[in-house]
Amino acid sequence: MRNGGIAMDYDAIVIGGGPAGLTAGIYLSRARMRTLILNEGTVGGQMVLTHEIANFPGVESISGFQLANIMKKQAKAFGCEVRSNVTIADLSLDGGMKSVSLDNGETYHAPVIILSPGGRSRTLGVPGENKFKGRGISYCATCDGDFFTDKEIVVVGGGNSALEEAVSLTKYASKVTVVHQFDHFQAFEHAIEEAKNNEKIHFIMETEVASFVGDEKLDGVNLLNNVTGEGHFFQTDGVFIFIGYVPNTEFLTNKIELNKWGEIVVGSDMNTNISGVYAAGDSIAKRYRQVTTAVGDGTIAAMAASQYFHQLKSKTNALLIHL
Repeated sequence: MRNGGIAMDYDAIVIGGGPAGLTAGIYLSRARMRTLILNEGTVGGQMVLTHEIANFPGVESISGFQLANIMKKQAKAFGCEVRSNVTIADLSLDGGMKSVSLDNGETYHAPVIILSPGGRSRTLGVPGENKFKGRGISYCATCDGDFFTDKEIVVVGGGNSALEEAVSLTKYASKVTVVHQFDHFQAFEHAIEEAKNNEKIHFIMETEVASFVGDEKLDGVNLLNNVTGEGHFFQTDGVFIFIGYVPNTEFLTNKIELNKWGEIVVGSDMNTNISGVYAAGDSIAKRYRQVTTAVGDGTIAAMAASQYFHQLKSKTNALLIHL
């Protein structure tokens, strides 16, 4: 017992249950390490919000929710413990034995930690956004697309997520207008072509959303042309915002090395600046963020962590023999 709470020991603790964390859990458990995954939300992370994943090797098409459940089932089958909807109150990463404390008083210890807290949708931060969240503004096509059946909507963004979700939303909406701040897209060519070839999708380029307008519900957006400086009102039934993610690393401030964007700095083995602590997934500093890259990160982190753990265990056993 510590501080009135329950203390439990593991070989490895994974913080975050998205594709990176679940993959790490699978590999660590298969390496015969007693592993615990702690996840603050629903297991699967941002992956569960994806309506269709069609580029996961070996799988023609699957929803993010289904893939997350399969990965969770695999991890548990190998002996990994998974706890979701928990709240992390504190963690200590220094020293040989790390600790993670929950708000219910439970404390978990392990010599190995893998950080994979993922990220969340980035907001525009313009007037009216907070007011109309859930009342016309959404960040999840899978969650809210059906509410806009036969409606005209706006998609904000120019990356892969924005264009792919714009195409997905045409299953519901009668018209989708993509608003993007630049004169070109930051997406793969196939995603751009698919969006441009969809007759339901229209484009307003070099333009930003200046504010959201409405009373009880969203009536439209004020748009600002970045070239001419001219603004105009654009009526719409809803707005979907896909402009990237913010890493969920606020709880790691002053505990581990982060870059200026709050991303975890890692080496080639997904190692951080603290011995025994690794990181993987959308929360690390990297260029591409896909389910497949998160899975790769989780694999590398787990294999490196497993090697570290078994070397540490061998040294400890050798020391005990000499004593």
